[in-house]
Amino acid sequence: MEELDVEPPLTLIPGVDSNRRHMCFDWGPGEMLVCETLFTKGGHAEKGPGCPNIFIVRKDQDVYSQILRKLFNESHGIFVGLQRSEEEMTGKSRKAQLVRVSKNYRSVIRACMEDMHQVAISTRDPELHYQYSTQVSILSAMELIWNLCEILFVEVAPAGHLLLHLLDWVRLHVCDVDTMVHEVLSSENPSKHKDFWNTVDIFVLQGRMDDARHLLAKEASANPTSVGMCKILDDLMKKMPVLSLGNTQTLTEMELKWQHWHEECQRYLQDGTFASNPHMESICKILLGDENAILEKKEIMTTWYHFLVTRLVYSHPTVKPVELRFYAQSSLDLFLGGESSPEPLDTILMAAFEFEIHQVIKECSIALSNWWFVAHLTDLLDHCKLLQSHNLYFGSNMREFLLLEYASGLFSHHSLWQLGVDYFDHCPEYGKVYLELHIERIPLNTEQKALKVLRICEQRQMQDQVRSICKIMAMKAVRNNRLGSALSWSIRAKDAAFATLISDRFLKDYCERGSFSDLDLIDNLGPSMLLSDRLTFLGKYREFHRLYGETRFSEAAKLLLMLMTARIAPCSFWMTLLIDALPLLEQKEVIFSAEQTYELMRCLEDLTAGKTDNQKHQGDDIETTKVEILRLALARNLARAIVKEGTLEGS
Repeated sequence: MEELDVEPPLTLIPGVDSNRRHMCFDWGPGEMLVCETLFTKGGHAEKGPGCPNIFIVRKDQDVYSQILRKLFNESHGIFVGLQRSEEEMTGKSRKAQLVRVSKNYRSVIRACMEDMHQVAISTRDPELHYQYSTQVSILSAMELIWNLCEILFVEVAPAGHLLLHLLDWVRLHVCDVDTMVHEVLSSENPSKHKDFWNTVDIFVLQGRMDDARHLLAKEASANPTSVGMCKILDDLMKKMPVLSLGNTQTLTEMELKWQHWHEECQRYLQDGTFASNPHMESICKILLGDENAILEKKEIMTTWYHFLVTRLVYSHPTVKPVELRFYAQSSLDLFLGGESSPEPLDTILMAAFEFEIHQVIKECSIALSNWWFVAHLTDLLDHCKLLQSHNLYFGSNMREFLLLEYASGLFSHHSLWQLGVDYFDHCPEYGKVYLELHIERIPLNTEQKALKVLRICEQRQMQDQVRSICKIMAMKAVRNNRLGSALSWSIRAKDAAFATLISDRFLKDYCERGSFSDLDLIDNLGPSMLLSDRLTFLGKYREFHRLYGETRFSEAAKLLLMLMTARIAPCSFWMTLLIDALPLLEQKEVIFSAEQTYELMRCLEDLTAGKTDNQKHQGDDIETTKVEILRLALARNLARAIVKEGTLEGS
C-alpha cells in the first residue's frame, strides 16, 4: 500500500446509508486493519461516550489463541527437523521417516484438540463455549483430512493394505462408539439394552469382528433360542479372510479365500438361517456387502466416508488406490441420496480420494481459518516429491507460497514471530525478501528484543536491517539520555556520523559535570574508536585521564600534546585540554620539555588568535583569567625546562 502525504479521500461503502454511518480504515501495528465506525442521527454525529467505535480486524486471529500456540510451537520443531534431515535418508528409510513426521504432526493436532475440548467443557460463558467447540470441530476435521492424506500420499498403501489403513482411519475418527459400548456393557443385562444391536452393528460396520463376537456371546448366553444362530454368525465372523500387514499371502490368494467365505455367507442367508432374527439377518446382509442393508445403518455411521469404507470391506477388500475415486463418488451420492449437498469437508475428502492433491490444498485454504494446516501439509507432500511440477503464476511454487503466508501471519504476534523466521529461512526464492520486510515492522520495545532481532539479522547478513535497528535503538537511547547505550548501538551500526554526535554529547557532559559516565564502555572501545575522529578523541582523552590517575604523568603529557598537535581534538575543546595540562605544568618535577611547552604555547596562541577583538570584549572574565593563568604556568614551566635541560647538557 502506497503511503500518501495527504489524507485519503472518503470512501463510501455500497449499501451503507451515508447519513447514518461513516466508515474509515487504516493499517494498525502487526498486520491489523483498524475500522472506525461513526454512527450518526439525522446527519449529526452522536456526542456520547464510546463514539466513534473502533473495531480491529486481524489477518490471522488464530495466532492469538493460547491453546493453538501449542500447535504452532510444537509443529515448528517438527518442520525444522524435516528440513534438516532432507538429504539424510533415501528409499524405504526415507518413506518411514516421512510417515513418522506425518504422525508427529497429527499427534500435535490431537493434543491441541483435547486441550481445547477440556477448555470448552470447563468454561461457563456460552459464547466462549461455542468458540471453543467450533475450534474443536475444526481441529478434528484437520486431523481427519491429514490422516487420509497420510494414507494415500505419504504411506502410499498398496491394494489390500490400503483398506486396513482406511479402517483404522474410520475407527480413529468415530468418537461415540466407545461411549456406547461402555453404556451397554455396564448395564445389568447388556443384550436387553436399547443400544445393544446398534453396538454390534457398529462393530461389524467398522470390521471389528472380535468385538462384535464378544457381544454376540452376551446374546447367546442370555437367549437360549438364539444360541444356534449366534454360533453360526460367530463362525462366519471368525472365518472372514483379513489381509494383515505382516501377512505374506498374495492378493489372488486373498481374493479366492474371500470369495469362498462370501459364498458361505450367501448360502446361510438364502437358507433362511437368520430369518427369525432380523438383527442377525441384517448383519449377514452387511457381511455380503448389501448396499441397502448397509445404508439402513446410516444413522449409526453418520458419514458417507464411513459408508465407503464399510462398503469396501464387504464388497471389494482388495481395492486398488486408483479405484477409490469411483467408489468414493458413488458412496457419497448414495449416502446423501440427493437430500443435501456436500459440505466443504466432503469436497476436500473427495478430492483426496480422487488423488487431486492440489485441489485438496486449494479447498483446505478456503475452508480452514488459518494457514497452518495447508503450509505444513504442502511442505510434507513436497518432501514426498508430489508437488514438483506445480508452479504458481508469479514464479514461486505452492509450498513456498503457503509457507510465506503462514510465516507472515506469525509475524503479527509479539512472540511467535521468532518461529516465522525459520519458515522464511526455508523458502529459497522469496524467503529472505519477506524476512527483510517483516523484520523491519517488529516493534523494538526493549533492548533484549532488539538484540534478539539484531542477532537474527546478523546471522543472515542483512546489513541494511542491522544498521536500521541499531540507529533506531541509538535514537531511543539518546532521547532517554542513555549515552552509553546510544554509543554502543551506533558503534554496532558502524554509523560514523551518529558516533560523532554521541561523542560530542559525552564531551559536553564532561565539560558540564567534570566526569565521564559509562566509563566501562569508553575504556573498552578498542578498535571501535577508529570509527570516527571524534570517537577516537573521546577514547584517547579518557586514556589521558586514566594515565593521569595512575600518576604516569610523562605518558599523559605526551598523549595530551598529541591530541592537540595532531588536530584530533575539536578546536572547541582545546581550552579544556590546556586547563587539563595545568596540574602537569605545576608539578614539582618538570613534565613538559621546552619543545613541548612551546607547542602548548602555540596552541594557546592559535586558540586566542582565532577570536576577533569584538569576541574578546564579549568574553567573560573567567575565560580571560584562564588564559592568563595558562600563559603564566607555561612561562614558568618553560623556564624550568630550559634550566633543567641546560643543566643536563652542562653535566
